[in-house]
Amino acid sequence: MNIIKKTIDIGNGRTVEIETGKLAKQADGSVVVKQGDTMLLATVVSAKEAKEDVDFMPLSVDYREKFAAAGRFPGGFRKREGRPSDEEILVARLIDRALRPLFPDDYHADTFVNVELISADRKGEVMPDALAGLAASAAIAVSDIPFHGPISEVRVARINGELLINPTLSQLENSDIDIMLAATYDNILMVEGDMKEISEEEMLEAMKFGHEEIKKHCLIQKELEKEAGATEKRTYNHEQEDDEELRKKLKTAVKEKIYEVAKSALSKHERSEKFAEIKQEFIDSFSEEEQEELNTVLIDKYFHEEEKEVVRNMILHDRIRLDGRKLDEIRPIWCETDYLPGAHGSAIFTRGETQALATVTLGSPLDVQTVDRPLDQSKEDFLLHYNFLPFSTGDARPYRGTGRREIGHGNLAHRALAGVLPDKEENPYTVRVVSDILESNGSSSMATVCAGTLALMDTGVQIKKPVSGIAMGLITDDKGNFAVLSDILGDEDHLGDMDFKVTGTPDGITACQMDIKVDGLSYEILQQALMQAKEGRAYILDKMLETISEPRAELKSHVPGIASLIIPSDMIGTVIGPGGKIIQGIQADTGTVITIEEVDGFGNVVIMGPTQDSITEAKNYIKGLTAIPEVGHVYNGTVKKIVDFGAFVEILPGKDGLLHISEISYERTNKVEDVLKEGQKIEVKLIGIDPRTKKLKLSRKALLPKPERRKNDKK
Repeated sequence: MNIIKKTIDIGNGRTVEIETGKLAKQADGSVVVKQGDTMLLATVVSAKEAKEDVDFMPLSVDYREKFAAAGRFPGGFRKREGRPSDEEILVARLIDRALRPLFPDDYHADTFVNVELISADRKGEVMPDALAGLAASAAIAVSDIPFHGPISEVRVARINGELLINPTLSQLENSDIDIMLAATYDNILMVEGDMKEISEEEMLEAMKFGHEEIKKHCLIQKELEKEAGATEKRTYNHEQEDDEELRKKLKTAVKEKIYEVAKSALSKHERSEKFAEIKQEFIDSFSEEEQEELNTVLIDKYFHEEEKEVVRNMILHDRIRLDGRKLDEIRPIWCETDYLPGAHGSAIFTRGETQALATVTLGSPLDVQTVDRPLDQSKEDFLLHYNFLPFSTGDARPYRGTGRREIGHGNLAHRALAGVLPDKEENPYTVRVVSDILESNGSSSMATVCAGTLALMDTGVQIKKPVSGIAMGLITDDKGNFAVLSDILGDEDHLGDMDFKVTGTPDGITACQMDIKVDGLSYEILQQALMQAKEGRAYILDKMLETISEPRAELKSHVPGIASLIIPSDMIGTVIGPGGKIIQGIQADTGTVITIEEVDGFGNVVIMGPTQDSITEAKNYIKGLTAIPEVGHVYNGTVKKIVDFGAFVEILPGKDGLLHISEISYERTNKVEDVLKEGQKIEVKLIGIDPRTKKLKLSRKALLPKPERRKNDKK
């Protein structure tokens, strides 16, 4: 075996090792990346030939975490790994977005990249997702697959004002910046993460810091590639031979027509129809015999090239956009709240031809999402689900459920809003936001952020600050000309060089997602894009606040009530009772849902019920169960049982005391039944607790007026 190892110093005494030549040698390329006990196996395999008529890069990226890596069994009925979790899909998307732009434009062979967590840090501190991009790139580097890399990915966090590369899990809990950054040696490719209202300048500083680290990773991979003998890449020919005569003829025939349509500010569908007509007119210009010989695949390719060139030049030089807006102009916005009377909260956010309908549902702690991963077993009490419906783009196809894109867009909106939700003490509900995209022409994820904010305020959730979002685009040329576009259309995203989504409050950025599709993007252009985005976010937020300026003071009347109380941890068992008998009885009697969780040595009890009276009843019962009887305290008790020598009175749930016959009244009581009946409510005073048996001694007469002495009474 020809085993090759390389080591990267990532600071603070930590190193990352890359090894090739030992595992999975039949793959085109394979490496093991190791930091401490954490090990990732990355493999890449690419077909030698492309399938017929494929004119794109068919890349598949998977990231999986093996439960055995952490010495754990998978949860659930089936004790084996199944479909990838949302978190695994999100990591795979990060890798995909960094790799995809760097394969040659004319390379169309099926290519599969797989990254697996095969060993996990036993303390759970090393975060494997920060190593996954490096592992994938290194596997390609040691293969013969053509690739304009290498790349690497790092996590950049700021803790106590200090920027760190790939922090530990415990360090990350105290960060105010958490971004994943991907780059080649020369250029940043992708940024995604969340922040706690940081400035644009702080954002750029974090990006520069991460890029300097990535440069080291790229140099090490170049050394690995050379030592593995993988500098020579495979030859390929995946595209049909070009027909330059056909290309020139099409360009001459359609260029001006495309320009006229592009500058006409038509709607998305009207523009598509006009472009289709232009292409068909070109085909119809040939005789029937010539049409039979035409290569329609090449015509589609050349027409797309011409459309892209004309639109980009129009924006760059004429400063005209497809819908007639200025470069920094936002599309018309209208909003509405309280649209759905049955929902706990709802809002519509419409910007141009993009529309999101958001709903909010408030649930009990039983509604939390259980997360079961090899390194993460937790509960998520804020959920945001994004649904991209086919009719939103006029597509005639069925909706087959959540795809990777929907998971990614939903995660971005989740990051944007999570930081402004009220603390758990103020809002004990589990919160679910659902965004259904009803129309789409650019930046539906940012519409989700805006609609989600409005729906939360409509519900009465006291968010700390409202959040808005915007998608920025970019058009550049090789002469240094550029145009930064605010609130991009779908076509501007498709034809442009950057898709940069930014969300934030009036005081700073809360989340971002950026994909750069062009080499050599300067930090000056990025800074302009960020500052232009800041202005756009502010404008959008003002429009939102015209609809609802602050969260409603109260929740809707049909929202279940909720309350919480803290009890000593040693009383949790008392409330639950043997086999859950006590807590189930309380829930049945009051119609409530009760959850108890031990937190910091105390029991946190959350009660959710249909009315405030039912919640109060359950709360008082639990208070009684956990209360400690106090001598001298007066209780409103219930006579539970009458005996010859007195009555047993329940003064607190599950706590009875003896009211002796001599303590019923100052007057002589011959028979208890003459004064008391079972089920009767009476006030009694706790006059003593037996130190040995802990039995309670009660008195009724201690609360009665003491009779005056008569003159003939004995002294």
